This record gives sequence, structure tokens and C-alpha cells, in this order.
Amino acid sequence: MTTTTHIPGLDHSVERTNVWLAELAAELGSDDRHEAYRVLRGFLHTLRDRLTVEEAAELSAQLPIIVRGIFFQDWRPHRTPARYHDRDEFLARFADAAGLEGESTVSYAAEAALRIFRKHVSDGEVTDILAVLPEDLRELLLSLTVHASS
Repeated sequence: MTTTTHIPGLDHSVERTNVWLAELAAELGSDDRHEAYRVLRGFLHTLRDRLTVEEAAELSAQLPIIVRGIFFQDWRPHRTPARYHDRDEFLARFADAAGLEGESTVSYAAEAALRIFRKHVSDGEVTDILAVLPEDLRELLLSLTVHASS
């Protein structure tokens, strides 16, 4: 199914968003775009809620319009950055946001989401994001990056 708005910027964003979802579904070993959407949304929200308002805004500039809308959905900037600092809480929040259960499922989905995120967001922006995160979360994302690229 092709969605055409006849507004080039929106049509391009729909196409790019579909690419993100298709790639994430493939990373998850599935063709279920609904699952890919839940995982992408959960990952983006969990990461967003730990970023400063400024860094969240800078990151959003690199996202397709529709993915940017997903990123900002239900955001409460006055509550950011959230105070979770460790790996377990980040993964628990991600699991809850993505509707996932099981430690291995959650880790696998986080790695898949990070792979797609890293593919579409510049290295400079990823470096900026890592710089504002507490050490434990920075180490988690770096460890996921190592596993994701293996």
C-alpha cells in the first residue's frame, strides 16, 4: 500500500518511516510492522526521556517528520531528563514502553532498535547523546552497539 499525500515532504517522510519500520522488522526477524513500531516507539521514548530538552530537540532534527512525531508523542519536557541511571531501569522502561517481556527478548529488541537508530542518525549526534547520558547508560548503549555490529 502506497500512501500519497501529494505533499512531497510528507510523502518522503512516509517513505523514510516505512524504511525504518521495515529494517527494524527485519532486524527483529519478523515482517510485523506493528511490532517494529512498538519497539521503535519504546526505544525512542525511553531514550528521549533520559535526554536533556536541548539534546532531544537536536536529535529530532535528524528524524523523518513521522518518526519525529512518534519521538515527541506524549512527551512532557518538564519531566526530563528522567532520573534513571542504570542499565536495568533503562531496559525495564524500554520493555514496558514497547510491550515486551523476557530479558533476552528485551535485550535483542533494544539491540535491533539501536542498530536502526545508528544507521539513520549521524555519528556526531550519537556522540552528543552519549555525552549527556550517565556513565551506566552510556556503557549500556555502547555495549549494545558492540553487539549490534557483531
